[in-house]
Amino acid sequence: MSEVESVVRAIQEGALAVLPTDTVYGLVCTAFHKQPAIDLYRLKGRDEVQPTAFLASSVDVLLECIPELHGRPEMIARTLFPGPFTLVLPNPARRFSWLTESRPETIGVRVPALTGPTAEIVEQLGAIVATSANLPGGADPRRLDEVPAEILAGVVAALDGGELPGTPSTVIDVTGSEPVILRAGTGDPEGALARIAALS
Repeated sequence: MSEVESVVRAIQEGALAVLPTDTVYGLVCTAFHKQPAIDLYRLKGRDEVQPTAFLASSVDVLLECIPELHGRPEMIARTLFPGPFTLVLPNPARRFSWLTESRPETIGVRVPALTGPTAEIVEQLGAIVATSANLPGGADPRRLDEVPAEILAGVVAALDGGELPGTPSTVIDVTGSEPVILRAGTGDPEGALARIAALS
């Protein structure tokens, strides 16, 4: 069994892993079961009511998992994905409620531009939960050796993807009448707003 196959199987079975993404090193688990997400929150020391990103391998997979996104949310997603953005989108069916407890009517989604083993892993899994592999208040890790030892001790795999950009994704809430930047990160936030406005 290859390393990718081993990590995929472990995540499918509920284990946690640290993977390099297009922005920072991420702490990840399967998106399709609640308990691994709870384990992820506990390992990170994160409040379970905080929203966490649903990361899909493609926009098509995202729409399979959350079919209510057809229409304007899909147009916005296809405009900005794949890329270093997290979009907060409407979630009228309240899917994946273990990721959205404080705002169950919305969901934060990512379709990053991944490469290497991480791309293969996410492609095989379809979707994962992903959050920065740091402790609350800690720096976003750009190298594997910057991931806290407490987190590394709680995962079954930690893949070294070299040095990453180190700036987290830009988070844009598009659930209201106008898009709102909740976190200005990488990926040209103002340019993203202009691209969304051009869809009107």
